[in-house]
Formats: sequence, C-alpha cells, structure tokens
Amino acid sequence: MMARGWRGGIGLMVLAMIVFGAQDALSRHLAARYGIVLVLTIRFWFFALFVLALSARAEGGLRAVAATRHPALQVLRGLTLVAQLILLIEGFVRIGLVESHAIFACYPLLVAVLAALVLGEAVPPARWLAIAAGAVGVLIILQPGAGVFTPAALIVLGAASIFATYSILTRLVARHDSPQTSFFYTGIVPGLLLSLAAPFVGRPLAITDWGWMALLCVSGALGHFLLIRAYQRTQASQLQPFAYLQLVTASALGVIVFGEALSWTTLLGAAIVVLAGLSNVWIERPRLAV
Repeated sequence: MMARGWRGGIGLMVLAMIVFGAQDALSRHLAARYGIVLVLTIRFWFFALFVLALSARAEGGLRAVAATRHPALQVLRGLTLVAQLILLIEGFVRIGLVESHAIFACYPLLVAVLAALVLGEAVPPARWLAIAAGAVGVLIILQPGAGVFTPAALIVLGAASIFATYSILTRLVARHDSPQTSFFYTGIVPGLLLSLAAPFVGRPLAITDWGWMALLCVSGALGHFLLIRAYQRTQASQLQPFAYLQLVTASALGVIVFGEALSWTTLLGAAIVVLAGLSNVWIERPRLAV
C-alpha cells in the first residue's frame, strides 16, 4: 500500500472520530430535552435513508446487499446496538461526556475477553495483563470505595459490555456476510425497532432544535462515511489507536460546552484504560495484519 494511501486513511479516521465526538455532544443536548428514544429514532431514520442510498448504488443493488446468511444474528446486532446507545446516552445525560467516555473506553478490552470466551481466540499472557491494567483504570475512574461511584457509571459500563457483544456478533456474521451487508442491517434494523417505540415516548421538537437535530443526523452519516473510506485505505491495526480521539473530542466538548469537571482520577484512569487498549492493539498487530 502506498504511503499516501495509509496516511490518507489515518486522516479520514481522525476526522471521523472528531465528527463522532461532536455527535455525542449533540446527543447529550437533545436527549436531555426530548428523551433518548425520540432522538435516536430520528437519527436512525436519516441513517437508514443514507444506508439505502449507498446500498442501491452497490453492485447487485439492494437485493444483493440485503442477502444474509445470518438473519437472526443481524437482527440481534441491531438490538444490541440500540440497547448500547440508549445506555450510553443515558450516561451522557447523567454523568456527562467526560466520565462516560472514560469508562466506555474499556470496551476494546472487553472485546478481547469475549473473543477468547466466545470465538475461542488465543489470548497470550501480555494481552491478559493489558486487560487487567484496563480494569484497574476503570476502578480508578469509578472509585467504588470512595463514595463517588454512582449507578449511572454502572449504566455506562453496561453499555461498554453490550457494545463489546455487538463487536463479537459483527465478527461472527463477517464470516459469511460482506461488510456492506452488515452496514445495511446496522442502519435498517435499529430504525425499524426504534420506530415502534417513538410514538409513545416522544414530544415535538422546538423549531430552534431542528437545526441541532439535522446536524446530529448529518454527523452520523458523515462519520460512518469517513470511517468506511478510512478502512478502505488503511488496515484496521493502523487505524484502531486513533479511535480514542473520539474520547478526547467528546471530553473536550463536555468541559468547554457543558462545564463538566475533569478530575485527576478520571484523567489517570482514562489514561490507563487507553494505554491498556493501545497495548492490546499492539499485541494483536501480527494477527490483524494478516
């Protein structure tokens, strides 16, 4: 692969993480006013249209893209994605972007554990050490023995666990389904599921907030488009370390826009979790490069 190609992929990944971090800030603002389900429903309606437009242009059209060997698993992926987003945005509203992302950053380590338990992947001792270090980092953030721990922090930890499950399901369906097929169901299934609940929990948006909602919808589609292009240009092992920029972007917006506090324990714990995650990626590089 040409140097310009992989550098371009990293640049696209950086932009995608900045967009996703901004999306989290918009989600927090709108969900606090209108409820999580309504915000997610409108977001996924737009995203579903985006997915349909891309799929229609693919080779073979919608029928070819929608063909799956694992319909039940694809639906389950959609369920877990919705559940993860509901819990994570609930965390944004309750404890803020800084604390939520600091805790959620442990999900790659949870993926490594589930990959060993569910997929039977070999886990060398160095990876178990990285996972243990990440667990220590999460405990530093939560401070369960210092009176700081809150149920909302457990909600975010649950979101990380569910997203790790979503990642494992994605690996399972990837054995037979193409990335385009999985991407199709990532947009369509959540949109259909959320549509069933939205009429019972939502209320009309104020005219002044439709602009923010439009920006949320566009940022979601743009972020995924940038991510797709990044993975087309550059190997996953080279891109994964830059995924933590979403934490940096969202946390910066939490401090600047929402006035969230940035405690030294959160900084220390998040640094340990991120370093543990990067160590895990470094250990995995030989396998990811294949």
